[in-house]
Amino acid sequence: MLTVRRAEDRGHADHGWLSSHHTFSFADFYDPRFMGFGPLRVINDDTVAPGGGFPTHGHRDMEIISYVLDGALAHKDSLGTGSVMRPGDVQRMSAGTGVRHSEFNASEDSPVHFLQIWLLPRRQGLPAGYEQKHFAASAKQGRLCLVASPDGAEGSVRIQQDARMFATLLAVGQSVSHAIKGGRKGWLHVARGAAAVNGLTLKEGDGVAISGEESLTISSPSSGEVLLFDLGA
Repeated sequence: MLTVRRAEDRGHADHGWLSSHHTFSFADFYDPRFMGFGPLRVINDDTVAPGGGFPTHGHRDMEIISYVLDGALAHKDSLGTGSVMRPGDVQRMSAGTGVRHSEFNASEDSPVHFLQIWLLPRRQGLPAGYEQKHFAASAKQGRLCLVASPDGAEGSVRIQQDARMFATLLAVGQSVSHAIKGGRKGWLHVARGAAAVNGLTLKEGDGVAISGEESLTISSPSSGEVLLFDLGA
């Protein structure tokens, strides 16, 4: 079964320096039908104005993935790590027993557009940690590139949950397929452009809850960037 979450039905917060669309209930946005999906708790589509950002704040017991689409995102945390993320970079921060961090647009001239994704960890009280890797566009073009997994397979960042996150770039005529093993489910998010999954047409910002499907075929009628989450029961 495929259940569509349309982009226009998401929550939206406009803080001037930040425009954020919430796939699931978050902060002041509450939708009892969409509190998360399995261990996937947050997909926030954030655009931060030049010079703007999130000042230092705390998290715990959450796996947080940042995926940059455009621009540059500066990160600093209480673990002593810091970096500037650009398109193709994927960052994993395990909040675990507690971590404080800040995220700012690294540019004074251009906005930064990124996805912030939260997954519940396999259990509470795990050690905090940080990891960042780059995945070239060529690794995602016309194929599902594994960017996060519980075992760090294929050079992915390692998350502390039974979940795998794939990214793909699709041009006209390209398609990718993915088999879903028994008892598992998935979530698909169209990060940019347009896509179709098993014949269902989707636009930028749309999401799809996937359950009871044995396989997926993902294509694009024009071009698109798609994230796919393969989730444990």
